Amino acid sequence: MPSRFSRRAFLKTAGAAATLTLLPAGCARRFVAHETVLLGMIGVGGMGHGNRMHFKSLPGCSIIGLCDVDRKRLDAAAKDHPEAKRYVDYRRMLEEMKDLDGVMVSTPDHTHFPASMLAMKLGKAVSTEKPMAHSVWEARQLARAARRYRVPTQHDHEGHAVEGLRRLVEWLHSGSIGAVREAHIWTDRPIWPQGLKERPPTKPVPDGLEWDLWIGPAPYRDYHENLHAFAWRGWWDFGCGALGDMGCHFWDSAVWGLKLGHPDTIEAEQEGNSEETAPNWSVVTYKFPARPAPVKGQGELPPVTVKWWDGRKPGPDGKPAQNLPPRPPEMEADRRLPSNGSMFIGDKATIVVHDIPSPRIVPEAKMKEFKPPEPFIPRVKNNDHKLEWLEAIKGGPPAGSDFALYGGHLAELVLLGNVAIRAGKKLEWDGAALKAKNCPEADRFIRRRYRKGWDFS
Repeated sequence: MPSRFSRRAFLKTAGAAATLTLLPAGCARRFVAHETVLLGMIGVGGMGHGNRMHFKSLPGCSIIGLCDVDRKRLDAAAKDHPEAKRYVDYRRMLEEMKDLDGVMVSTPDHTHFPASMLAMKLGKAVSTEKPMAHSVWEARQLARAARRYRVPTQHDHEGHAVEGLRRLVEWLHSGSIGAVREAHIWTDRPIWPQGLKERPPTKPVPDGLEWDLWIGPAPYRDYHENLHAFAWRGWWDFGCGALGDMGCHFWDSAVWGLKLGHPDTIEAEQEGNSEETAPNWSVVTYKFPARPAPVKGQGELPPVTVKWWDGRKPGPDGKPAQNLPPRPPEMEADRRLPSNGSMFIGDKATIVVHDIPSPRIVPEAKMKEFKPPEPFIPRVKNNDHKLEWLEAIKGGPPAGSDFALYGGHLAELVLLGNVAIRAGKKLEWDGAALKAKNCPEADRFIRRRYRKGWDFS
């Protein structure tokens, strides 16, 4: 297993390789029928485990590289892919494995950008777990890089490819529920520690964990509890809180279905936010201006307010309860809002969407009378977004959540909520300039600084 190498030497090599990929080619090679796509996995445990096993089940691809900073996870993954080369540093894997066609990035949020950007600069196709970036600026840069280097990309949020979401978007685009001026999105996250103002005491680094590599571009800190495995999501240096974990799944239907561009304003209510962690709960209100309708001749869609709800807050009885939007008055008394979902309030009807996109008009009696439009959005084979990305690598159409065409903008909107939470002020947003016009102090939340040697922008 490769171990350590000269960072200075690597950066020289990577810089030279990045220059070469500016030639008009995009993918490293042309595919012929039945040729295998060669993949590297950056992050092999947690979501990485599910992702690599998904690819292993698909025809037409082969996992030839595994990378993880946790050697125990790496060794365990090698049992599933015994022929793959193993690395603890993705920079070295990308430098050495010239035959890789693409990489799947399944690391914690704070390393999504450097791993994805470096891979694109080296001419590799990239699929990156949600959220595809840790900051709004990073999402914009990855979208630009996808255009520049012409590599197939995908913001990996599987719901974008499924039947239910496409059916929902058709309902919204066709005007079936009338004009939508209000929408809500919610989740039962966080289910990890948040609302902490101080770091726990330092603990020894677990055996087999390359801690400096795990920290990567983030400010260095000693190892402590509530890190490494799952609970990093709540720490601002590494994760993006509840919005980052679930936002891309449930904002997808709103961004696509309501044709959302840049908001005019974003404002957050919250409890427990600190410099260290995301809050215990939040409600983030986005206000979007009027915009062209998705169907020619329909005129404009009206301004719309979209609210995000997460966490748990004390109810009237003082006991913590899930932070949810108001139930639609037309919903049956014996029905409840799902733990994760969204709601679109139209002039003619209200749609409630459950976890995996499963839209229903409420009440059920009205749903039974509803006549949906004939399908007009193309479906994805087997509802499989990973298969869609593999086909893009082989020369097919771009994936539905390609960084440049859709995924980058979705990530920007989701991550803007975190900027509002952390800035503690209503933001007047200039989307083109990536600036809060009234809040220069928000700049540090829009674009973060990187630890020396980790800025690949």
